[in-house]
Amino acid sequence: MTTDPADTVAAPAPAPTPPRRAPAGAAVLREDVTEAIREAVVEELAAVGFSRMSIEGIARRAGVGKTAVYRRWKSKLHLVLDLVGAFAEDGLPVPATGSLYGDVRALLEVMSHVLRHPVASAVIPDLLVEAARNPEIAEAVRGALLDGQHRMAQGIVGDAVARGELPEGIGPEHALDLLIGPLYWRQAVVRDAVTPAHLDTLAHQVVAGLKAGPGPA
Repeated sequence: MTTDPADTVAAPAPAPTPPRRAPAGAAVLREDVTEAIREAVVEELAAVGFSRMSIEGIARRAGVGKTAVYRRWKSKLHLVLDLVGAFAEDGLPVPATGSLYGDVRALLEVMSHVLRHPVASAVIPDLLVEAARNPEIAEAVRGALLDGQHRMAQGIVGDAVARGELPEGIGPEHALDLLIGPLYWRQAVVRDAVTPAHLDTLAHQVVAGLKAGPGPA
């Protein structure tokens, strides 16, 4: 694969003293090109969705050659998963309000904001459809979307157990079902507005559900 000269800068020749060094003139990926591609992905997703999105369209929108995209990601799936994974990780801090209700309410607020973002609203439904057809995509989606959320739910549940607000044995999977399921259904599937009052009510319901336990297997 040829290198797109517009996508590289010449690295300065290293000092001769270190025993190991990059060769003079080695290609260095330009960060501004990388950011332009990421922005183009968000715009392309919003315009055509994941299934119709193409590397050619992304490159055209970013004003670069296809080589610039392929040098960073080997397919549009890897590009989108990288973008969604980074967005999910950055957008989902573990709340630490000092109470189970406060943590749940804070998390619902963050999740509601995340689901309104163009990346999430444009790509997650399409990714879930693709995941149902392809086990490899399903595994990649699980890693990109669920790992960070599992860690977050584990932190909320663990803190609540330590404070005596929840009994031992409540798993993060049960918490995620109660937390994210109703919110995702309302915002991503039904696409109804979510008000602060709705989030208040949902937070109380989630806390009550967690305290009731997961029930029989």
